[in-house]
Amino acid sequence: MGGKPRPKENLRQLWIIRCFATLLLFGQVVLHLLQGKTYYKKILEHMVTAGPASISPVLLVSGFAGMIFTIQTARELVQFGAINAVGGAFALAFCRELAPILTASIIAGQVGSAFAAEIGAMRVTEQIDALYMLKTDPIDFLVIPRVIACSVMTPLLTIFALVTGIIGGMFAGAQFYRIEPETFLDSVRDFLAPSDLWIILLKGFIFGVLVAVNGCSWGLTTKGGAKEVGESATTAVVTTWVSIFMMDFVLTLLLFEKPAF
Repeated sequence: MGGKPRPKENLRQLWIIRCFATLLLFGQVVLHLLQGKTYYKKILEHMVTAGPASISPVLLVSGFAGMIFTIQTARELVQFGAINAVGGAFALAFCRELAPILTASIIAGQVGSAFAAEIGAMRVTEQIDALYMLKTDPIDFLVIPRVIACSVMTPLLTIFALVTGIIGGMFAGAQFYRIEPETFLDSVRDFLAPSDLWIILLKGFIFGVLVAVNGCSWGLTTKGGAKEVGESATTAVVTTWVSIFMMDFVLTLLLFEKPAF
């Protein structure tokens, strides 16, 4: 039967369209960056939002995650007499995967949602139309500074998260399983190659770009009023989380998976 589509179908179609708009926005960001026009004052402003303003939750979550992971891992390895390998297991799982993902997820929830809400509010109050009237491109003025800020600060926060997680893991290992800190760190060094640190930074950079582009895209495509601004902020976070895990899967296959032949 003909007729109007159901509300759920409308929402699904809108979500697909806005995700496609995110890909187009990423292409526009790359093109504008190649043209070299940036607002450096706005970059510094957003670096404060994406960095120092986000460091407390990143450190807290990473510290407790490191302790939890060490406790759970040591609990199993003790049964096999491999307690000295706790640091190695920690390096493979927490340092390579959990630290970058946890950091990006926190920034997505705190910074990405703020980007979507700020730009969404500007969209529904016609401030973005005013930028066009002033011959200012919103991508240059609003999007690129946020993308650069997140792509710079997310890798730095990931390193802080990594160090805090290792300290938390060392503390938990020494406190609950009598693992000497030197033994824990030696095991981490044995399993974590110098190239892994560059891969962790690369992940932080890519995840930071995803956070900023998703947040800005959902803000720019907001229509309606205050309710729609809130919905855009929430959906931007969910979409960013999904894209982070999808990208992490692709990067893991490309960087760590070895051919079977």
